[in-house]
Amino acid sequence: MKKAKLSTPTWILEGYDSLEAYNKAKGLNKKSKKSGKTYKIKICPKCKSDNVGVVLIESSEETGGGKEWECRKCKWKGKSPVDKELTEDEFLEHLDKQEGKK
Repeated sequence: MKKAKLSTPTWILEGYDSLEAYNKAKGLNKKSKKSGKTYKIKICPKCKSDNVGVVLIESSEETGGGKEWECRKCKWKGKSPVDKELTEDEFLEHLDKQEGKK
């Protein structure tokens, strides 16, 4: 089986000095790094609630072992809740809103 030839990356062909410069010029920055302390929360992909917790399951051949997530509001179960990254101020604001709901 023949190996495919390596091709020159697009950012070099277009004359950029680095991949970062190319991404910045094209607007392809996937994640903007937040400065300071950040917090991650899990969000349900179905109902957008943040009341998501891990469900520990026993290792078996069916599930492949590991963990699943469950939304306590809509009872969604799955392996991939949405991760949301918040700054410290946004996180504190989020906690205040939660306290107001109770």
